[in-house]
Amino acid sequence: MFFKKNNGFGYNPTILIAPLDWGLGHATRCIPIIRHLLNNGATVVVAANGQIKALLQQEFNQLEFLNLPGYKMRYSTSNRQVFALLRQIPKLIKAVYGEHKWLKKILQHRQFDAVIADNRLGFYNRRVKCIYITHQLTIKTGSRLTDWIAQKIHYRFINKYSECWVPDNGGVNNFAGALSHPVKKPHIPVTYIGVLSRFEKSIVDKKYHLLVVLSGPEPQRTIFENKILQQLKNFEKNVLLVRGLPGNNETLSNPNKNIEIHSHLDAAALNTAILQSKIILCRSGYTTIMDLIALEVKAILVPTPGQTEQEYLATYIKQKDMFYSTTQAGFSLQNAIAAAADFACKIPPVSTAQFEPVITAFLKKLQP
Repeated sequence: MFFKKNNGFGYNPTILIAPLDWGLGHATRCIPIIRHLLNNGATVVVAANGQIKALLQQEFNQLEFLNLPGYKMRYSTSNRQVFALLRQIPKLIKAVYGEHKWLKKILQHRQFDAVIADNRLGFYNRRVKCIYITHQLTIKTGSRLTDWIAQKIHYRFINKYSECWVPDNGGVNNFAGALSHPVKKPHIPVTYIGVLSRFEKSIVDKKYHLLVVLSGPEPQRTIFENKILQQLKNFEKNVLLVRGLPGNNETLSNPNKNIEIHSHLDAAALNTAILQSKIILCRSGYTTIMDLIALEVKAILVPTPGQTEQEYLATYIKQKDMFYSTTQAGFSLQNAIAAAADFACKIPPVSTAQFEPVITAFLKKLQP
């Protein structure tokens, strides 16, 4: 991919970007931001490891990558996700303060003009302008008390940053509901930057009846994968299954000749695959929802069990008549496809370039 070397205002800043490692969504929604930064003459350095690093290296192999440990949070095998996360709070606190120390140390040896952190709580420093990206200004835990506690803790960290960017529309025509539109906002400047998507809509011929896109933390990714594969054994129409495992070269046993399986597809290939498919089956992660909205396709959303954010989003989006959703418990592929085929799927037209003037204005403010 070709990128401009000059941004038109004679200054080429160096930006450090660090996405969270809970699923791939935090990394994939950074792709359009990285592209725009590069197109405006910025030098981008990415801090990540594991699958996040592998995914972004596949998209931007010309960039420098620094190894930054992830949070390594693990999801429950049951619906008691809140309790599973509560047990991991000590690990979370250690990770947050670990990344804070990591950034402090790197800034002693490297010069960065700004830092952009996607949901990494500890990636702030007074020596440099730090941007925090999140669509979860309201935290959904399943309990009003723990919602309130979680938001207080979240705001405590957000307010240590210079600015907060929210990937959603402001006002009533939004896609994250109460998650991105809390009653009370953080003290720092909050900017709604619109829908973020790495994809572009185009006209292509249909090739697949069903595209299954798996994602998210283990063990639920594998649990859902096994459930889907079991129900696809005798499926007679063309299916593409993307496992959501960047950097994984494992060959999955596939007894059904109608199923094409890939561990991962880069942005361009997945963009095409979505447009080639009649129905998309995927999780209800917010980044995934933004991608589906950008491409205006028909989809079945299945939230990760116990992940209250995804459960809220699946319900909210279904109530807006945008995408059909159902639960993983007792999931029937045949029933879900039939229901999705008859669903209204009223997707409003959106601009995926709303964030661009925000980034451009941000770069101008960095001029010495």
